Amino acid sequence: MNVIILGSGGCVSTPRACCNCRVCTEARQKGFPYARTGCSLFIEDVNILIDTPEDINVSLNNAGIQKVEHILYSHCDPDHTMGMRVIEQLKMDWLADSMGKKPDNPIEVASLPVIIEDMKKQGTKYGSIMEYYEARSLIYTSKIRTLQYDNILVEFIPVDEQEHVAIFVISSDGQKIIYAPCDVKPFPESEKFQDADVLIIGNTIVGDVLKNGFVLKEDNPLRKELFTLDEIDMIRKQYGIKEVIITHLEEDWGKSYDDYKELERELNAIHFAYDGLII
Repeated sequence: MNVIILGSGGCVSTPRACCNCRVCTEARQKGFPYARTGCSLFIEDVNILIDTPEDINVSLNNAGIQKVEHILYSHCDPDHTMGMRVIEQLKMDWLADSMGKKPDNPIEVASLPVIIEDMKKQGTKYGSIMEYYEARSLIYTSKIRTLQYDNILVEFIPVDEQEHVAIFVISSDGQKIIYAPCDVKPFPESEKFQDADVLIIGNTIVGDVLKNGFVLKEDNPLRKELFTLDEIDMIRKQYGIKEVIITHLEEDWGKSYDDYKELERELNAIHFAYDGLII
């Protein structure tokens, strides 16, 4: 089972447009892996894409992805969904469409029932974007809690009772990866997390001194919303997880690819994602 971190960035891509800070300047000059696109994941064996941030087209090209057959959504936040127009780029042949021919083999778009309903609320003055794509035979939607493709099982674990956010447990041939990209604090309890090989998780503050010397004080509300590295390590120990990879790395943390590699040397079983990382 090959899983590719297509995008390791946060709410804002790196480099941030019009920003001339040290991290963004270096990313602009060197490109990947110093640059980071929006948070997304690809399960290579079965052509599953998880989430569509605004720059997902760049991410797919950077990783050399040849086919997308399924798109799963973790939640409805704009930084995970507003690149959904990639569906048109993947499936729409405007010349054939002009002759009345609809595309074959629509992409499956799937998630927990509440998340699919959330997705269908996103739209323009013309109505729901998802319903438009369904009507054009570009996609079909599935409200599910588990799905099996070949020998790969994907289970959707709701973060809370409202079920507006999902964590993915991806397993195959005795291997298990947990993908928890965003809005997962407090982390839910589930026996399905036990003894995972890898936890890929976002929502993590990296350090107390951030971009431009900003000091994150103990009473800052971000500490209630986001994990610290110590809290991530507690989750790892609680479930006996072998390795953790931090994704959704915000430009606001003020750290470059080299800074994260240096920090890894001080940590136990915790690593930092970059665009194109293959697990």
